[in-house]
Amino acid sequence: MTEYKAMTREQLIAEQAALQKRFDDYKAMGLALDMSRGKPSKEQLDLSMDLLNCTDYIEDGIDLRNYGIIDGIPSCKKLFADLLGVEAKNILLGPNASLSLMFDYIAQAYSHGVMGSTPWSKLPEVKFLCPVPGYDRHFTILEYFNIKMINIDMTPDGPDMDAVEELIEDESVKGMFCVPKYSNPQGITYTDEVVERIAALKPAAEDFRIIWDNAYIIHEIYEEGDELLNIFDLLPKYCNEDMVIEVCSTSKMTFPGAGISALAASDDNIADILKRLNCQTISYDKMNQHRHVEFFGDVDGIKAHMKKHAAIMKPKFEMVLRHLENELGGRGIASWIEPRGGYFISLDVMDGCAKRVGELCKEAGVVLTNVGATYPYGKDPRNSNIRIAPSLPPVDELDLAAQILCVSVKLACIEALLS
Repeated sequence: MTEYKAMTREQLIAEQAALQKRFDDYKAMGLALDMSRGKPSKEQLDLSMDLLNCTDYIEDGIDLRNYGIIDGIPSCKKLFADLLGVEAKNILLGPNASLSLMFDYIAQAYSHGVMGSTPWSKLPEVKFLCPVPGYDRHFTILEYFNIKMINIDMTPDGPDMDAVEELIEDESVKGMFCVPKYSNPQGITYTDEVVERIAALKPAAEDFRIIWDNAYIIHEIYEEGDELLNIFDLLPKYCNEDMVIEVCSTSKMTFPGAGISALAASDDNIADILKRLNCQTISYDKMNQHRHVEFFGDVDGIKAHMKKHAAIMKPKFEMVLRHLENELGGRGIASWIEPRGGYFISLDVMDGCAKRVGELCKEAGVVLTNVGATYPYGKDPRNSNIRIAPSLPPVDELDLAAQILCVSVKLACIEALLS
């Protein structure tokens, strides 16, 4: 297949005309297709309806319908402890979204500091390292608190650790957000070497914290999923037990709007967070925690449940990847990673073309994640990254959406080449 850059102007114009015909045909269909966010589909949500069958809310003689047990019920803490590979005493259970846990932790550091440190709000400048492309919600938290974000390029192995190790010599750098398994949006799992280097960091700031957002810890698409080192096994080796705050949730296991979030951290971090929680809440939803324990049973139950999710997700991912390969492969205008799990496919198009792709998709009735959202402040320096979320649309709609996306990419890149 001939690369577009190797085509003559006349060949490009002929290709553009054929693509425009296809585009106009799609546009005439009056479609309204959504690939903007990583929402589970109805079929996935239906997998968890038995969660609602629980009727007994007594555990160890305690009525879970009442106040109390601020850190979460023991059985559910154990479930998450087994999932994350830590002790139950190092688990706090939260509301339905781990995003709330992350926001609250940054807010706590901002207003009251970290374990007795100067509150970040009282410092001249606070900076955070942000692997890019990355998760837009991380960036919006930091922007809300006026924390300066510094781009860290992602490599096939994880964040550029040479850059990280250099930047943490600055005491105003207070932390880093990470999605270490099936990163959002690229689907990269950090290698053992990268996890080890992160665990071994020696930041100038004593209150430096890594937010280890393990959102896709068990979200495999294929039977042979990626393996991620447990960073909590490594931290004591470098006397860094307090450096990592890990979060995860059941949002994409059961019901996103009615799940459970969990935070794992050192003894001292847990104690520090509990001081805030004792002022912030009486308790989170213990009935929901109990329902999840009844539904899953144990970690093996979670794994069996997530295989059902994989059976729904795998054909959707493979369909999108097949369209990318058939339409864009060999054209020299796009590249992508084939993830083994997670919720997204990251597509990089020719520099300067991503926003135009988004405009064309919208014109033809396909909604993508806002182009640029995978970078701090919504500013992709190369204007090249597009996050694809295949999970929500039914297969027939996804098929059309992927075709329209590919045609839009080719049209946008030809426009750029002809200009």
